[in-house]
Amino acid sequence: MPRAVTGRPRTTPARVLGDMAYSSRAIRHLLRRRGIAATIPERRDQVANRRRRGTHGGRPPASDKDVYCDRNVVERCFARLKQFRAIATRFDKLADRYRAGIVLAALILWLREPTG
Repeated sequence: MPRAVTGRPRTTPARVLGDMAYSSRAIRHLLRRRGIAATIPERRDQVANRRRRGTHGGRPPASDKDVYCDRNVVERCFARLKQFRAIATRFDKLADRYRAGIVLAALILWLREPTG
């Protein structure tokens, strides 16, 4: 059956990697309701509050440390791309030109990569 609307079909990610700023009960509940696995470490104050409440504090949320370590690769990639002023300031206002700038910056970074 053909789709009733035009455009790209909506997709749901299998997993969300977030930093501690996204470690709220509301965000975790939203992701759980949509069937999306969350890998978000818990903040220290949240751990302390949960432990303070004892058995009423609930279980700690599951967080896979090995998967979370892969997030560092993406963060470093963004940091290296932002060394290019046109990328960091969104100099090109048209989306296709901005994407071309990102592709060009990624190629430059890839060619500069030391081998060894």
